[in-house]
Amino acid sequence: MKTPLDQFRQAFAHALFAPPQAVHPAVRALAMQPAFAVYRNTVMKACIDALQANFPTVAQLVGEEWFRAAAALYVAADPPSDGRLLHYGGGFPGFLRGFEPAAELVYLPGVARLDTLWREAHAAQDAPAADAAWIARRTPEQMAALALAPHPAARWAWFDEQPVYTIWERNRRQSAVGDELAWRGEGALLTRPGDTVNWHEITQAGCAFLDACANGASLAEAAERALAADPGADISAMFAALLRAGAFAGTSASPASNERAP
Repeated sequence: MKTPLDQFRQAFAHALFAPPQAVHPAVRALAMQPAFAVYRNTVMKACIDALQANFPTVAQLVGEEWFRAAAALYVAADPPSDGRLLHYGGGFPGFLRGFEPAAELVYLPGVARLDTLWREAHAAQDAPAADAAWIARRTPEQMAALALAPHPAARWAWFDEQPVYTIWERNRRQSAVGDELAWRGEGALLTRPGDTVNWHEITQAGCAFLDACANGASLAEAAERALAADPGADISAMFAALLRAGAFAGTSASPASNERAP
């Protein structure tokens, strides 16, 4: 049961983002004071600054003025519920999808999603990556039966219709996106097996493979899912690339450094 102090805190926090007519009566007099407006503006600026820091590629694409105007509308509609502003903006890609001024920028929600995945990979739990050499020493039967979980920092996404990864990657590196950009579906894999977030283009089959592994499938079952997504996929090459990227976590059966019996 909420105490009067809890209720006051909730009303105060709501008043920071609500229009004057929607402010709770318990804090209405306080919210009308000039000092409260200064505090409100400070909080709003901090939230907008956090969004700009959390979505640097989106801001790079649309420019600071456009971004901050859109961010102000998002903050008013969806204020943070966690004091750790590194995690703020989970709904921003969806907001951009329904934001009319961004209607022609069909790739922008996908770019925002990749900014979100980068942030999640950056803040994820540390863990050793699966030992590719250990896996390579398994027999074909043992390897087929292995169930490798994705690394805690691994994030991936497939975009059916736009070259979202290329747009994101080039703007993340602040490289020019030239006219040679092929308008096709692309996938992205972000990993952090060490201290730095890395990113890689990934096929639709690779995304299906990782989806299956995340659901506990064996490597044989994951390969079947990948081939269902793309019958022409080179499973061996794809799996080797995923291992090199650090997409899988080490386990007691396949540690990062110490050999153990299966």
